[in-house]
Amino acid sequence: MNSLLILIPISLGMGVIGLCAFFWAMRNNQFDDPEGNAWRVITIDTHSDDNPPEKEGR
Repeated sequence: MNSLLILIPISLGMGVIGLCAFFWAMRNNQFDDPEGNAWRVITIDTHSDDNPPEKEGR
């Protein structure tokens, strides 16, 4: 029972901190372009290390 007197306020405090972090992210436009980063990872990089670009003049 004594542990609940400590754990319940800690969990409520962590919830409030998480809610504040969410509202901060919303206010600072952190969720503007969720699709852009996903497609940036999927695109094929034509200049990767295993296929170096050919030099001009060959």
